[in-house]
Amino acid sequence: MEKANERVKILIEALPYIKEFFNKTIVIKFGGHAMVDDGLKEDFAKVLILMKYIGINPVVVHGGGPQIGEVLKKFGKESTFVGGMRVTDKETMDVVEMVLVGKVNQEIVGLINGLGGNAVGLSGKDANLLEARKIVLGDDPKDTKEKNGSPPEIIDLGRVGEITAVNVGVLSTLDRENFIPVIAPVAADKNGETLNINADLVSSAVASELKAEKLILLTDVAGVMINDSLVSSLTAKEATGLIDSGEITGGMIPKVKCCIDALAEGVKKTHIVDGRVHHSVLLELFTDGGVGTQIVPE
Repeated sequence: MEKANERVKILIEALPYIKEFFNKTIVIKFGGHAMVDDGLKEDFAKVLILMKYIGINPVVVHGGGPQIGEVLKKFGKESTFVGGMRVTDKETMDVVEMVLVGKVNQEIVGLINGLGGNAVGLSGKDANLLEARKIVLGDDPKDTKEKNGSPPEIIDLGRVGEITAVNVGVLSTLDRENFIPVIAPVAADKNGETLNINADLVSSAVASELKAEKLILLTDVAGVMINDSLVSSLTAKEATGLIDSGEITGGMIPKVKCCIDALAEGVKKTHIVDGRVHHSVLLELFTDGGVGTQIVPE
Protein backbone atom coordinates (compact mmCIF):
# COMPACT_ATOMS: atom_id res chain seq x y z
CA MET A 1 0.00 0.00 0.00
CA GLU A 2 2.85 2.38 0.82
CA LYS A 3 4.41 1.84 -2.62
CA ALA A 4 1.03 2.36 -4.28
CA ASN A 5 0.53 5.64 -2.41
CA GLU A 6 4.00 6.80 -3.48
CA ARG A 7 3.10 6.15 -7.12
CA VAL A 8 -0.11 8.13 -6.72
CA LYS A 9 1.85 11.05 -5.24
CA ILE A 10 4.15 11.02 -8.27
CA LEU A 11 1.17 11.14 -10.62
CA ILE A 12 -0.42 13.99 -8.64
CA GLU A 13 2.85 15.95 -8.73
CA ALA A 14 3.00 15.49 -12.51
CA LEU A 15 -0.61 16.59 -13.13
CA PRO A 16 -0.06 20.38 -13.33
CA TYR A 17 2.88 19.86 -15.69
CA ILE A 18 0.85 17.54 -17.91
CA LYS A 19 -1.84 20.23 -18.11
CA GLU A 20 0.73 22.95 -18.79
CA PHE A 21 2.41 21.07 -21.65
CA PHE A 22 -0.74 19.60 -23.22
CA ASN A 23 -0.71 20.20 -26.99
CA LYS A 24 2.71 21.91 -26.74
CA THR A 25 5.81 21.03 -28.75
CA ILE A 26 9.01 19.91 -27.02
CA VAL A 27 12.18 19.46 -29.08
CA ILE A 28 14.66 16.94 -27.68
CA LYS A 29 18.25 16.48 -28.84
CA PHE A 30 19.03 12.79 -28.36
CA GLY A 31 22.75 12.13 -28.02
CA GLY A 32 25.62 10.97 -25.87
CA HIS A 33 25.58 7.78 -23.82
CA ALA A 34 21.79 7.56 -24.03
CA MET A 35 22.17 6.63 -27.71
CA VAL A 36 24.50 3.66 -27.17
CA ASP A 37 23.12 2.06 -24.01
CA ASP A 38 20.29 -0.33 -24.95
CA GLY A 39 18.40 0.21 -21.68
CA LEU A 40 18.57 3.98 -21.96
CA LYS A 41 17.50 3.87 -25.61
CA GLU A 42 14.43 1.81 -24.77
CA ASP A 43 13.56 4.08 -21.84
CA PHE A 44 13.84 7.13 -24.10
CA ALA A 45 11.55 5.57 -26.72
CA LYS A 46 8.95 4.78 -24.04
CA VAL A 47 9.14 8.37 -22.75
CA LEU A 48 8.39 9.69 -26.25
CA ILE A 49 5.41 7.36 -26.60
CA LEU A 50 4.09 8.40 -23.19
CA MET A 51 4.45 12.08 -24.08
CA LYS A 52 2.48 11.58 -27.29
CA TYR A 53 -0.31 9.67 -25.54
CA ILE A 54 -0.81 12.42 -22.94
CA GLY A 55 -1.03 15.13 -25.60
CA ILE A 56 2.54 16.47 -25.77
CA ASN A 57 4.22 16.72 -29.18
CA PRO A 58 7.86 15.57 -29.06
CA VAL A 59 10.23 16.30 -31.94
CA VAL A 60 13.55 14.42 -31.81
CA VAL A 61 16.87 15.47 -33.33
CA HIS A 62 19.62 12.88 -32.92
CA GLY A 63 23.37 12.84 -33.14
CA GLY A 64 25.60 9.88 -33.91
CA GLY A 65 29.23 10.91 -33.57
CA PRO A 66 30.50 7.68 -31.93
CA GLN A 67 28.71 5.53 -34.49
CA ILE A 68 30.20 7.55 -37.35
CA GLY A 69 33.66 7.25 -35.81
CA GLU A 70 33.33 3.46 -35.55
CA VAL A 71 32.37 3.04 -39.21
CA LEU A 72 35.12 5.40 -40.40
CA LYS A 73 37.62 3.38 -38.38
CA LYS A 74 36.47 0.18 -40.09
CA PHE A 75 37.17 1.89 -43.42
CA GLY A 76 40.62 2.84 -42.18
CA LYS A 77 39.79 6.54 -42.01
CA GLU A 78 40.73 8.58 -38.95
CA SER A 79 38.40 11.30 -37.62
CA THR A 80 39.74 14.84 -37.36
CA PHE A 81 38.03 17.57 -35.33
CA VAL A 82 38.44 21.35 -35.30
CA GLY A 83 36.56 23.30 -32.63
CA GLY A 84 34.49 20.22 -31.86
CA MET A 85 33.37 19.82 -35.50
CA ARG A 86 34.29 16.83 -37.65
CA VAL A 87 36.33 17.68 -40.74
CA THR A 88 34.18 16.14 -43.48
CA ASP A 89 35.48 15.44 -46.97
CA LYS A 90 33.28 13.82 -49.63
CA GLU A 91 34.16 10.27 -48.58
CA THR A 92 33.50 11.07 -44.92
CA MET A 93 30.22 12.79 -45.82
CA ASP A 94 29.04 9.63 -47.58
CA VAL A 95 29.73 7.68 -44.37
CA VAL A 96 28.09 10.35 -42.18
CA GLU A 97 24.90 10.28 -44.25
CA MET A 98 24.87 6.48 -44.40
CA VAL A 99 25.28 6.15 -40.63
CA LEU A 100 22.99 8.99 -39.52
CA VAL A 101 20.16 8.57 -42.03
CA GLY A 102 20.40 4.90 -42.96
CA LYS A 103 21.37 3.37 -39.63
CA VAL A 104 20.97 5.51 -36.50
CA ASN A 105 17.77 7.23 -37.59
CA GLN A 106 16.10 3.99 -38.62
CA GLU A 107 17.15 2.24 -35.42
CA ILE A 108 15.48 4.96 -33.33
CA VAL A 109 12.34 4.93 -35.49
CA GLY A 110 12.17 1.14 -35.40
CA LEU A 111 12.55 1.08 -31.61
CA ILE A 112 9.76 3.63 -31.07
CA ASN A 113 7.42 1.84 -33.47
CA GLY A 114 8.28 -1.57 -32.04
CA LEU A 115 7.23 -0.36 -28.57
CA GLY A 116 3.85 0.88 -29.79
CA GLY A 117 4.59 4.42 -30.96
CA ASN A 118 4.27 6.03 -34.38
CA ALA A 119 7.54 7.58 -35.51
CA VAL A 120 8.74 8.80 -38.90
CA GLY A 121 12.40 9.26 -39.78
CA LEU A 122 13.56 12.35 -41.65
CA SER A 123 16.76 13.98 -42.72
CA GLY A 124 17.08 17.71 -43.29
CA LYS A 125 16.83 17.01 -47.02
CA ASP A 126 13.30 15.58 -46.76
CA ALA A 127 10.68 18.11 -47.88
CA ASN A 128 13.51 20.68 -47.72
CA LEU A 129 13.15 20.63 -43.95
CA LEU A 130 16.58 22.20 -43.38
CA GLU A 131 18.39 24.64 -45.62
CA ALA A 132 22.10 25.06 -44.99
CA ARG A 133 25.33 26.62 -46.14
CA LYS A 134 28.93 25.55 -45.74
CA ILE A 135 30.87 26.77 -42.71
CA VAL A 136 34.34 28.23 -43.17
CA LEU A 137 36.17 28.97 -39.94
CA GLY A 138 38.74 31.68 -39.38
CA ASP A 139 41.08 32.23 -36.45
CA ASP A 140 40.11 35.07 -34.16
CA PRO A 141 41.66 38.18 -35.79
CA LYS A 142 42.57 39.54 -32.35
CA ASP A 143 44.51 36.41 -31.50
CA THR A 144 46.42 36.34 -34.80
CA LYS A 145 47.23 40.01 -34.55
CA GLU A 146 48.67 39.43 -31.11
CA LYS A 147 50.73 36.53 -32.47
CA ASN A 148 52.24 37.96 -35.65
CA GLY A 149 50.02 40.67 -37.11
CA SER A 150 48.97 38.38 -39.99
CA PRO A 151 45.37 38.05 -41.23
CA PRO A 152 43.28 35.20 -39.78
CA GLU A 153 43.90 31.70 -41.12
CA ILE A 154 40.93 30.27 -43.02
CA ILE A 155 40.05 26.72 -41.97
CA ASP A 156 38.03 24.66 -44.44
CA LEU A 157 36.09 21.92 -42.62
CA GLY A 158 34.84 20.40 -45.84
CA ARG A 159 31.18 19.46 -45.96
CA VAL A 160 30.22 20.93 -42.61
CA GLY A 161 27.29 23.32 -42.57
CA GLU A 162 25.12 25.68 -40.59
CA ILE A 163 21.36 26.14 -40.81
CA THR A 164 20.03 29.07 -42.85
CA ALA A 165 16.32 28.16 -42.77
CA VAL A 166 13.92 25.59 -41.30
CA ASN A 167 10.76 24.72 -43.24
CA VAL A 168 8.45 23.11 -40.69
CA GLY A 169 5.55 22.20 -42.99
CA VAL A 170 6.38 18.50 -42.91
CA LEU A 171 6.67 18.59 -39.10
CA SER A 172 3.24 20.24 -38.81
CA THR A 173 1.75 17.54 -41.06
CA LEU A 174 3.28 14.76 -38.98
CA ASP A 175 2.04 16.42 -35.79
CA ARG A 176 -1.53 16.57 -37.10
CA GLU A 177 -1.36 12.86 -37.93
CA ASN A 178 0.06 12.03 -34.46
CA PHE A 179 3.49 10.93 -35.64
CA ILE A 180 6.74 11.52 -33.77
CA PRO A 181 9.33 13.11 -36.11
CA VAL A 182 12.91 11.84 -35.73
CA ILE A 183 15.40 14.08 -37.56
CA ALA A 184 18.92 13.19 -38.73
CA PRO A 185 21.16 16.30 -38.83
CA VAL A 186 22.19 16.40 -42.46
CA ALA A 187 21.01 18.96 -45.02
CA ALA A 188 21.71 20.22 -48.52
CA ASP A 189 22.98 23.63 -49.61
CA LYS A 190 21.51 25.62 -52.52
CA ASN A 191 23.66 23.60 -54.95
CA GLY A 192 22.37 20.31 -53.62
CA GLU A 193 25.61 19.39 -51.84
CA THR A 194 25.01 17.38 -48.67
CA LEU A 195 26.35 18.91 -45.45
CA ASN A 196 26.98 17.54 -41.98
CA ILE A 197 25.30 19.71 -39.30
CA ASN A 198 25.89 19.70 -35.55
CA ALA A 199 22.82 18.11 -33.92
CA ASP A 200 22.70 20.71 -31.12
CA LEU A 201 22.50 23.47 -33.73
CA VAL A 202 19.77 21.64 -35.62
CA SER A 203 17.69 21.09 -32.48
CA SER A 204 18.02 24.76 -31.53
CA ALA A 205 17.03 25.91 -35.02
CA VAL A 206 14.04 23.55 -35.19
CA ALA A 207 12.84 24.55 -31.71
CA SER A 208 13.19 28.21 -32.66
CA GLU A 209 11.17 27.87 -35.86
CA LEU A 210 8.46 25.85 -34.09
CA LYS A 211 8.41 28.32 -31.17
CA ALA A 212 8.61 25.23 -28.99
CA GLU A 213 7.61 25.22 -25.36
CA LYS A 214 10.93 23.61 -24.47
CA LEU A 215 14.26 22.57 -25.94
CA ILE A 216 15.95 19.71 -24.07
CA LEU A 217 19.56 18.75 -24.79
CA LEU A 218 20.54 15.30 -23.52
CA THR A 219 24.23 15.11 -22.72
CA ASP A 220 26.74 13.09 -20.70
CA VAL A 221 27.01 15.43 -17.71
CA ALA A 222 24.53 16.39 -15.00
CA GLY A 223 24.09 19.89 -16.44
CA VAL A 224 25.96 23.15 -15.99
CA MET A 225 28.49 22.61 -13.21
CA ILE A 226 30.11 25.51 -11.32
CA ASN A 227 32.71 24.62 -8.67
CA ASP A 228 31.63 20.97 -8.95
CA SER A 229 28.02 21.85 -8.08
CA LEU A 230 25.03 21.54 -10.40
CA VAL A 231 23.36 24.86 -11.25
CA SER A 232 19.67 24.06 -11.48
CA SER A 233 18.53 27.32 -13.09
CA LEU A 234 20.07 30.22 -15.00
CA THR A 235 18.76 33.16 -16.96
CA ALA A 236 20.17 33.70 -20.44
CA LYS A 237 22.01 36.77 -19.13
CA GLU A 238 23.54 34.80 -16.25
CA ALA A 239 24.58 32.01 -18.62
CA THR A 240 26.25 34.50 -20.95
CA GLY A 241 28.10 36.01 -18.00
CA LEU A 242 29.38 32.59 -16.92
CA ILE A 243 30.72 31.95 -20.43
CA ASP A 244 32.41 35.36 -20.54
CA SER A 245 33.97 34.81 -17.11
CA GLY A 246 35.33 31.40 -18.08
CA GLU A 247 33.24 29.52 -15.52
CA ILE A 248 31.41 27.64 -18.28
CA THR A 249 34.05 25.96 -20.42
CA GLY A 250 34.77 23.35 -23.06
CA GLY A 251 31.97 21.42 -24.72
CA MET A 252 29.35 22.99 -22.47
CA ILE A 253 29.83 26.40 -24.16
CA PRO A 254 28.19 25.52 -27.51
CA LYS A 255 25.33 23.74 -25.74
CA VAL A 256 24.60 26.76 -23.56
CA LYS A 257 24.86 29.07 -26.58
CA CYS A 258 22.33 26.89 -28.45
CA CYS A 259 19.95 27.34 -25.52
CA ILE A 260 20.50 31.11 -25.41
CA ASP A 261 19.91 31.40 -29.18
CA ALA A 262 16.68 29.37 -28.93
CA LEU A 263 15.38 31.55 -26.09
CA ALA A 264 16.09 34.67 -28.16
CA GLU A 265 13.91 33.21 -30.94
CA GLY A 266 10.90 32.55 -28.73
CA VAL A 267 11.46 29.14 -27.14
CA LYS A 268 9.95 29.33 -23.63
CA LYS A 269 12.54 27.31 -21.67
CA THR A 270 15.64 25.27 -22.42
CA HIS A 271 17.21 22.42 -20.47
CA ILE A 272 20.54 20.61 -20.39
CA VAL A 273 19.92 17.17 -18.89
CA ASP A 274 21.98 14.09 -18.10
CA GLY A 275 20.97 11.47 -20.63
CA ARG A 276 22.74 8.77 -18.58
CA VAL A 277 19.95 8.99 -15.97
CA HIS A 278 16.97 6.74 -16.66
CA HIS A 279 13.81 8.74 -17.49
CA SER A 280 15.71 12.04 -17.09
CA VAL A 281 13.40 13.78 -19.58
CA LEU A 282 10.33 12.90 -17.51
CA LEU A 283 12.08 13.88 -14.29
CA GLU A 284 12.97 17.26 -15.74
CA LEU A 285 9.50 17.85 -17.16
CA PHE A 286 7.18 16.48 -14.51
CA THR A 287 8.82 16.98 -11.11
CA ASP A 288 9.15 20.11 -9.01
CA GLY A 289 12.93 19.83 -8.62
CA GLY A 290 13.99 18.63 -12.05
CA VAL A 291 17.34 16.91 -12.59
CA GLY A 292 19.37 19.15 -14.91
CA THR A 293 19.99 22.82 -15.63
CA GLN A 294 17.21 24.97 -17.01
CA ILE A 295 18.08 28.16 -18.86
CA VAL A 296 15.25 30.67 -19.08
CA PRO A 297 14.72 34.13 -20.61
CA GLU A 298 15.67 37.26 -18.68
